[in-house]
Amino acid sequence: MPEPQHCLVTGATGYIGGRLVPELLAAGHRVTCLVREPGRLRDQPWRGRVGAVQGDVTRPQTLPAAFEGVDTAYYLVHSLGTGPGFERLDRAAAEAFGAAAARAGVRRIVYLGGLTPAGVPAAELSPHLRSRAEVGRVLRDSGVPTAELRAAVILGSGSLSFEMLRYLTERLPVMVTPSWVGTRIQPIAVRDVLRYLVGAAGLPPEVNRTFDLGGPEVLTYREMMIRYARVSGLPRRVILPVPVLTPGLSSHWVGLVTPVPSGLARPLVESLRHEVVCGEHDIAAHLPDPPAGLIGFDDAVRLALKRVREADVATRWSSASLAGAPSDPLPTDPDWAGGSLYHDTRETAVDATPAALWDVVEGIGGRNGWYSFPLAWAVRGWLDRLVGGVGLRRGRRDPHRLRVGDSLDFWRVEEIEPGRLLRLRAEMRLPGLAWLELAVEDGPQGGAVLRQRALFHPRGLGGHLYWWSVAPFHSVVFGGMLRNIADRARRPAADRP
Repeated sequence: MPEPQHCLVTGATGYIGGRLVPELLAAGHRVTCLVREPGRLRDQPWRGRVGAVQGDVTRPQTLPAAFEGVDTAYYLVHSLGTGPGFERLDRAAAEAFGAAAARAGVRRIVYLGGLTPAGVPAAELSPHLRSRAEVGRVLRDSGVPTAELRAAVILGSGSLSFEMLRYLTERLPVMVTPSWVGTRIQPIAVRDVLRYLVGAAGLPPEVNRTFDLGGPEVLTYREMMIRYARVSGLPRRVILPVPVLTPGLSSHWVGLVTPVPSGLARPLVESLRHEVVCGEHDIAAHLPDPPAGLIGFDDAVRLALKRVREADVATRWSSASLAGAPSDPLPTDPDWAGGSLYHDTRETAVDATPAALWDVVEGIGGRNGWYSFPLAWAVRGWLDRLVGGVGLRRGRRDPHRLRVGDSLDFWRVEEIEPGRLLRLRAEMRLPGLAWLELAVEDGPQGGAVLRQRALFHPRGLGGHLYWWSVAPFHSVVFGGMLRNIADRARRPAADRP
């Protein structure tokens, strides 16, 4: 067994990083996380066993402190979207990370990249895959031995690829699909990816190369949907490929049917235009396959569905924040440093215990909805998706409990004080910043008090116009929310959804 190391993990608030940290700890390694917002780690079950350094790979001056005493550095960050300049940003971040690692004497970098199709010129790759490959080259050229692990479709509860496959198959018994459903893919279970990532810390120092990662089967996307339906007990799906759906139209189609917004679906769809099959399995010379072999597609789906059904999803694709930055003001800033701050504040006394009221507050969103005017929330979600936002379909990671950093439909949990305060930050497309706060307090004469605040920091004239255009509906939406939360808290626990 390799000797324990000091490992630096970037992307610990994301899907893979959040799952890698406990695996490294279980292997006996010491872990430090480089995060923009250390508070996002607060509710992780492993938080007390790791160090955290506030920093950002796009801000080189924040990196030296994170590399102190580090043996192996995991690079698990990349741009989620395809906005202007994202390739340049990814390249600059990798250059800064590699340079800082070299100066600190780091022994190894481990990078999880994307599997690129053999023989396809870089100019013909999707921007997403091209950028992932460039980041790998930059890190390998940094002077620090780098293991670039390249995977295609990663199958695991909450992964972006799995959620896209799951919802397309479950929601469409008959599908008119793009031609890329015939593309051959070599998917891999997230458990195998994590095993390789942990093992890569012990690679010999001379290893500085790419490794293709894939499961034991090569399937078309069409075959994956058919197999998913069979494993999950659904009737056989009818799939009719057509050649007319471009990557742009396909991404909107995926965004319409699944919780994955079109802006995130497009990089995945563009990556599926070419065959993504492993050209080698050289990693086995250093990290042999388990005695029972790598996890097959059907077993990977069964494991993922079991986690979903048991509400035991440790991280989701939406774990990574889509909006906001550490420099953005908070609604708690004194005299509010951000300028104008509109608010809608309401409160009511509730003839229920604070604990009962809190259970209802913490259960907000997802299948429980938003406790008021469902049609208005649904329309707002659809409008958000039409302009490329996340809409309401992300749901919740856990049906009962929230933690800092969780995505919650088109909100993000920015702060939670169990039993007392829930603050959500909007990630819908808005001309400004928005929050929703729900606070529970003891009633002056028994019972509880529910305080609710909706806050909005407008950006430009459009932001001010937006606030005043929706203000007339606040009494229905936010007033109804306050009343219905209170009514639900008064019910016996067995009668609450």
